[in-house]
Amino acid sequence: MTPMSAPAGNSSRPYLNRSLAAFGTTIFAEMSALAATTGSINLGQGFPDTDGPAEIAEAAVRAIRDGRGNQYPPGPGIPELRTAITAHQQRFYGLSYDPDTEVLVTAGATEAIAASLLALLEPGDEVIALEPFYDSYAACIAMAGAVRVPLTLRAPHFRPDLDALRDAITPRTRLLLLNTPHNPTGTVLTREELAVIAELAVERDLLVVTDEVYEHLVFEGAHVPLASLPGMRERTVTISSAGKTFSFTGWKVGWITAPPALVSAVRSAKQFLTYVSSGPFQYAVAEALALPDSYFDGFRADLAAKRDLLSDGLAAAGFEVFRPQGTYFITTDVSPLGEKDGLAFCRALPGRCGVVAIPNQVFYDDKSAGATQVRWAFCKQTDVLQEAVDRLRRL
Repeated sequence: MTPMSAPAGNSSRPYLNRSLAAFGTTIFAEMSALAATTGSINLGQGFPDTDGPAEIAEAAVRAIRDGRGNQYPPGPGIPELRTAITAHQQRFYGLSYDPDTEVLVTAGATEAIAASLLALLEPGDEVIALEPFYDSYAACIAMAGAVRVPLTLRAPHFRPDLDALRDAITPRTRLLLLNTPHNPTGTVLTREELAVIAELAVERDLLVVTDEVYEHLVFEGAHVPLASLPGMRERTVTISSAGKTFSFTGWKVGWITAPPALVSAVRSAKQFLTYVSSGPFQYAVAEALALPDSYFDGFRADLAAKRDLLSDGLAAAGFEVFRPQGTYFITTDVSPLGEKDGLAFCRALPGRCGVVAIPNQVFYDDKSAGATQVRWAFCKQTDVLQEAVDRLRRL
């Protein structure tokens, strides 16, 4: 047997773990590559095209120069950041957490999601998640050997069917996976909807993981953390990050807040993923979380204006537009343009008018529910959005 050959009996077995084989290359990689090769405006992947506050970037530089975080930071995260996270939760939501036992810093929200699901799920457990779901949810549930059970948000309003949620819970249901504000639909769950979800979680003794990375990007209504509702603090893992709020997505600084037993469980999984990460950036994010209200208000107002610019432009181009309540994504329907397949539409769009978007159907198990939906990111410079709107008029 040569060094590179497969052992006997393994030659026909695929190298990739079968639980991941169905996912392949992410749609974000495909569409971003298409944007690069065609010179198109990339309104597909959700990252800003400008950096966040200069003083926060300078804080990271200062930390590097001062030798803070250049070596392994503490496993749970540096004390300054854990304290800043608890201060943030108290300041905005009145939630009190212990920085030493109820906070865990992660390599972005993506790792927080992965570590939470790997820690809390066992093979055969069922996870109810809002569909369409961010693509890492399905992959992480699969890696844990669990079973995803979609609760479909349907156009045009994308509200959760709470009766369907009740019916979906079985003796095998271990966990609810929520995302509010919701990517890709922009839905912000109301206090009333969350209250029903909380009652069900308590009644059925379910754990809940909530992805709240767009918490500061709510344009209509208000962000209500599920952990703030009666009976939920002790059973909820709340996830957020600095990437979306401060426009430093490459820094990959995320976190969870939860009771000590849940934090300990998630940390047990997290320590074997990245162990630690983003040392100097943790110091900078600690300062970012203490920025005045004027920063958060201005950030939200700027994105709201961009939402309106792109929404109006998409409507003028002939799309049915579902104006989002939060996040920095707009969902549209391509049916009014005579299109029946959002994926085919997105693959052809760069050649037609030099713009890239993401087909929502990749976020659904029920492909028919999102077959004609397309997602657009408006976290770009105003002149870039205006140019995209001008190009879309060619449709």
